[in-house]
Amino acid sequence: MNRYHVAILGATGMVGQEMLATLLERNFPAERITLLASERSVGRTLTCKGRTFTVELACPEAFEGVDVVLASAGGSVSAVLAPEAVKRGALVIDNTSHFRMDPRVPLVIPEINPEALEGHHGIIANPNCSTAILLMALAPLRRRFAIERVLVSTYQSVSGAGKEAVDELRAQTSARLRGEDLAPSALSKPIAFNVIPQIDSFLESGYTKEEMKFTHETRKILGQPELRISGTCVRVPVEVGHAMTVNVEFDRAVSPDDVRGTLATAPGVRLMDDPRASIYPQPTDAAGIDEVLVGRIRGDVSHPHAINFWVVGDNLRKGAALNAVQIAEELDRRGLLGVRRHAVAADPQS
Repeated sequence: MNRYHVAILGATGMVGQEMLATLLERNFPAERITLLASERSVGRTLTCKGRTFTVELACPEAFEGVDVVLASAGGSVSAVLAPEAVKRGALVIDNTSHFRMDPRVPLVIPEINPEALEGHHGIIANPNCSTAILLMALAPLRRRFAIERVLVSTYQSVSGAGKEAVDELRAQTSARLRGEDLAPSALSKPIAFNVIPQIDSFLESGYTKEEMKFTHETRKILGQPELRISGTCVRVPVEVGHAMTVNVEFDRAVSPDDVRGTLATAPGVRLMDDPRASIYPQPTDAAGIDEVLVGRIRGDVSHPHAINFWVVGDNLRKGAALNAVQIAEELDRRGLLGVRRHAVAADPQS
């Protein structure tokens, strides 16, 4: 079995720490794991699964001898350091939005389009958290039925905006319970006892960047550039777990049982769909697990060819860290890890 030198770029963030935990939980064949972050975190130690790691400086030279980089340090950092890592023979799996829509960069969910990995040029993009969770349920349906249109409303947890947003939710909640107000800083509006119908900045179209991310990314992953898909992204006062309502219009009538049967055998999906017994997914069900949960599957009373359902997933795991590690695992299975470093060493011009 091949063993690899893995670097985690942005290791002290919520996703970076989840990447480390996921690598260790899944026994990824890592001979060495290097944690990289900005200068202010250098020397900090992180303990995970009984092992202690010391954070090193994220700089071009840190990628010497690295086989694979899991990157989640922000788009501006990836824009600079991902190409430097590739120059040194590493393969980069990037969790930021910077490379996702680059036509040269595969955008991959391993359960859906693993074949896209074969065409990489050193960088592979991880999709947006809402995209990954949505497509785990949508893609199996699309394989079996022709989809005409998709409408989505997301209810996204504050951890999607980082640890500062989680801390802000806790602080604002405590303040409100004391009858006080605490001004927002990590988010655009107060989040305690509130929902915010804005994630990322607004575009001239009236959509936010987050809403257009999952629109464009869904089309790219499914290979359907003309797919009619639209949505609204909402931040909710939940720490971990993104939820969404999904309305799918097919080209013909599809029954709820057809949908249940399809999703029951879909990898990485778990049905929780018995509303009469109050069984349906909630963020508290999804937090800390790998599967995407689907429930409330029902016909659309307004359209004979449409189905509604509810999807929930852990945005830090399948929405980010788990998907990145699964990409690395799939690359290993396909014999695509550890080869770029040797190729670069053999050919300095590559």
